[in-house]
Amino acid sequence: MAMRRTQSNIINLAFAISTEDGKAGVHVTQTVINGQTQAVGMRTINGARKSAEVKLDVLALADLRDAITEILEGSEG
Repeated sequence: MAMRRTQSNIINLAFAISTEDGKAGVHVTQTVINGQTQAVGMRTINGARKSAEVKLDVLALADLRDAITEILEGSEG
């Protein structure tokens, strides 16, 4: 019989991006296990209401980043 020890280092991160009055925005959560992203979720906040969480993979996150960058670059002019 052999003994095997397994240790998982789990980190849960949460980001709240909201309007200045805090009434509307987006919550983004990330679960990292042993240094690897396992899940990223997003939900919208509108007053006291929260939407269902949507899980995104890394490719979807990259597309979201590109879309937000394009929107921000277009709003500068």
